[in-house]
Amino acid sequence: MPISRRQAAAALSALPLTAALAPSAAGATPAPHSPHGSTRTVYVAGDSTAADKYRGAAPESGWGTALPFFLGPHLTVVNHAVNGRSSKSFLDEGRLTPVLAALRPGDLLLVQFGHNDEKAEDPTRYTEPWSTYQEYLSRYVAGAAAAGARPVLLTSVERRRFDAAGNAVATHGDYPAAVRALAARERVPLLDLQASTLALWQRLGAEETKRYFNWLAPGESPDHPGGVSDNTHFRPRGAIAVARLVARALRAERVLAPREVRRLTTEIPESRLTWLDEPALRPAD
Repeated sequence: MPISRRQAAAALSALPLTAALAPSAAGATPAPHSPHGSTRTVYVAGDSTAADKYRGAAPESGWGTALPFFLGPHLTVVNHAVNGRSSKSFLDEGRLTPVLAALRPGDLLLVQFGHNDEKAEDPTRYTEPWSTYQEYLSRYVAGAAAAGARPVLLTSVERRRFDAAGNAVATHGDYPAAVRALAARERVPLLDLQASTLALWQRLGAEETKRYFNWLAPGESPDHPGGVSDNTHFRPRGAIAVARLVARALRAERVLAPREVRRLTTEIPESRLTWLDEPALRPAD
């Protein structure tokens, strides 16, 4: 029986932060798929690298916006990723509760945090990789499993950083290793985006990657007249490339069947990405 929003909230609040999941909680066996031909939903919980963007941020894009291009027609993407959130602040703000309430058996919950968990100067977001980071991520895993959905952990996409010799440099410290260890311990699928994006940036090189990240020359965009040199967030080209890596990994890890992914070698026009309308200002704003 599908759980209600109240039941999901109660289940989430009952999960102790330090509780270790039993190996069966996430389930070594995949969650049952919906009947053939019915729609399943892929939910995304994450930060700004995955989030949908408002028009004022264009051309900045998140990989969650591009993911539907690579999934079959019976898979719907619902992107709950939000700028600036960590595994802790997303949960503390109550953003996970409606996601868990909406999950149905056979759905997927993709969880990618880390960029903002690293911010030790901000206690509302910071988590320590081998303790609180894993503990918070465990609550996403437990909540999805309790709803009969399948949790999937993702390491953080890599930033654009190169050393003097032109080698792409890892920037996330122990956080990716902590996700890998948690996924292995809880026996949930892992999409290692940190490794796959680092390899992609290495292959493209320092100059070409500027076309994938949100680098803008002065005057290139009316919304950014002075230009932008952003080595964290993507332009459409980068969002599409990372979404393609996600889809390939979902297939490779057998989270999705080969027939459930598509266009893995097809060029996706950057013009296909869209942005959200700006939210209406409240009187108090």
